[in-house]
Amino acid sequence: MKTFKILILILFSISVGIVMGGYLFSQTQPRSLLSITRCRNCLTHADLLGLIASVGIQMFPGLIPSVVYETDKTVVIRDPFSSGRIHYILFPKKDIKNIGEISETDAQYLMDIFLVARKMIEEEKLSKYRLLTNGPGLQDVTYLHFHLMAE
Repeated sequence: MKTFKILILILFSISVGIVMGGYLFSQTQPRSLLSITRCRNCLTHADLLGLIASVGIQMFPGLIPSVVYETDKTVVIRDPFSSGRIHYILFPKKDIKNIGEISETDAQYLMDIFLVARKMIEEEKLSKYRLLTNGPGLQDVTYLHFHLMAE
């Protein structure tokens, strides 16, 4: 009888985990965790960070540290590792891996990022700045984001 209760508890825990995982990762883009055939970079460090960023930004935006500004489509944080005077990172609140994977439905998120970047530029009174993004292979996090930097 005790073994049966333990088995039921294990099955219940697994079921709850599957449901919670399905909910948490429902709005993320596919990132290959496993592959039946040959796999190159099935789950890279950048992909794992992108998956975590996606869940955090979409499901728990209030828990993100160093948030400077937020709209319903964009989150801006101060880069904690930057040595420059100004270094903000702008994230859309939709999981987009990189510019090569944007669609027409992503336009509203990208437009909002540029409007937020303009607001940050005006608030900081920046005249010399750089706004950039990296593509696949150059991203430390596989999640579309922009860096606003100034000296």
